[in-house]
Amino acid sequence: MVLVSFLDYLGLEKKYSDHTILAYKKDIQEFISFCEEEHSISNIVNIVNIEYTIVRSWLVALSEKKISNRTINRKIASLKAYYKFLQKVGEINTSPLLKHKALKVAKKIEVPFSEIEMEQILSQMDFRDGFEGVRDNLIIDILYATGMRRAELINLKLSDLDISQGVIKVLGKRKKERIIPLLPKTKKLLQLYVKERNLLTKINDVEYLFLLKSGNKIYETFVYRVINGYFSKVSTKVKKSPHILRHTFATHLLNKGADLNAVKELLGHSSLASTQVYTHNGIEELKKIHTKSHPRGEK
Repeated sequence: MVLVSFLDYLGLEKKYSDHTILAYKKDIQEFISFCEEEHSISNIVNIVNIEYTIVRSWLVALSEKKISNRTINRKIASLKAYYKFLQKVGEINTSPLLKHKALKVAKKIEVPFSEIEMEQILSQMDFRDGFEGVRDNLIIDILYATGMRRAELINLKLSDLDISQGVIKVLGKRKKERIIPLLPKTKKLLQLYVKERNLLTKINDVEYLFLLKSGNKIYETFVYRVINGYFSKVSTKVKKSPHILRHTFATHLLNKGADLNAVKELLGHSSLASTQVYTHNGIEELKKIHTKSHPRGEK
């Protein structure tokens, strides 16, 4: 029951998505199973009042399975949140993870697409005629033009569009809404897509903007396949995903001198710290500007 209450808390109070809540649930259930199988701890009271030595033995077991430090840290973060909740509701006095330190992880390098690669896709790529080609084109265009997340794109509804005003409403993490302006080219592509969408013989998920030809709502792996498929034709980068397009959006804006706070609002970040990771990718661009602009730069 305690776990059920925790999951309800994540959804109702923290406003986490169903996907995020499921991830927390899996991590915690995995730890509970470990306690039962490896330490014969099955009583819920004993699991709630666990010692850190048990947690540490789980860490070792995960490491021996060749699970990455990044994934282990995520699992421990789920466990930390659970015990923090138990403190909050008075089930325990002190969290067994109070003094736990996260494992070191290698810094993830995510290389954005270049402006040339984006131009090759959006201006030179031959998309198929009809509904599917227009849809694929719009998916790439809107991700790059707005910086929205894949889940936000999938859950866009027709009612979120205001083409006359040139804006789109996005429901982000923790059910937080934001309004993103649309570029003129994106507006035209949206209008064309809506016309093609209306010609579908059958529409099952009527309220959603992006559909498969079958009339059903698009899904995560489909969006990934669209991005990876098209960008594989123009880019040799290892990672070609919807998130890299979000990354590209932020990097290109900052490279062109956009205000960091404005980019933060467009991305739907709750703090500047999340947005600042994109500034590192603009260092080379800043070097060029600095060298070109400074009186002693080109001597």
